[in-house]
Amino acid sequence: MKLYLMRHGEAGYHAHSDRERVLTEIGRYQTELMSNWLVRDVTEFDLVLVSPYLRAQQTWQEVSKHFPEPRKWLVLDELTPSAEPTMAADLTLAYAEQYKADNVLVIAHMPLLGYMVSELVPGIEPPLFATSGVTLIDRHGERGSLSWQHTPHTVS
Repeated sequence: MKLYLMRHGEAGYHAHSDRERVLTEIGRYQTELMSNWLVRDVTEFDLVLVSPYLRAQQTWQEVSKHFPEPRKWLVLDELTPSAEPTMAADLTLAYAEQYKADNVLVIAHMPLLGYMVSELVPGIEPPLFATSGVTLIDRHGERGSLSWQHTPHTVS
């Protein structure tokens, strides 16, 4: 299974709450760059899991323009910035197993994503994710390995 962990695009700060922050034009552009680059590596996602926060939802809207409709996509409250990483990682793997997904995209936030990498690839320090950055974890059975991590700056 391939797990693509993606941070939302750049978001503005003018909102009533963190949950309501929207993507900036730069955030939309960065997400488009990463989507165009991802299309070279993956043709479709079987399962997409997205944070309920607006900026993550908008990131998925941008990404979804570049890929066929996934077999299943879900909004999970366990993918918010302060969510519990072990729970988020376990839930991601459980849904992937339930839907027999080979290619899974998770769109969420820092610091959660960095800690999820550490949960999924033991011995790896939590990496930082740039906005719209994507990390690929290749998982075989119980073992995961970090294949690559890219940002809009490394693919443009």
